[in-house]
Amino acid sequence: MAVVRSVVLFVLAALAEIGGAWLIWQGVREHRGWPWIGLGVVVLGAYGFVATLQPDAHFGRILAAYGGVFVAGSLAWGVVADGFRPDRYDVIGALVCLAGVAVIMYAPRPA
Repeated sequence: MAVVRSVVLFVLAALAEIGGAWLIWQGVREHRGWPWIGLGVVVLGAYGFVATLQPDAHFGRILAAYGGVFVAGSLAWGVVADGFRPDRYDVIGALVCLAGVAVIMYAPRPA
């Protein structure tokens, strides 16, 4: 059950960080204005709180693993929100990153 909770938290963190960055991108690069930028800043702040809910107590481990989630999530966000089509190397790279997440977070460790 701890693994399921951790995975859900990683997904929520990815949505918050990537979504917040995307909102800022829209506000600045697509000239949608300050309301988009402000909302992006708030959503990015929420990411910081979600990360603290991970069951593992080691900040470095969680953020290192989240890096892999961020890579895969960013590509997925691009597909859904921007019509981006990843090539096979994007997909392979994302899978390698997710394998790294699994090793970092869920490998058996002595208690």
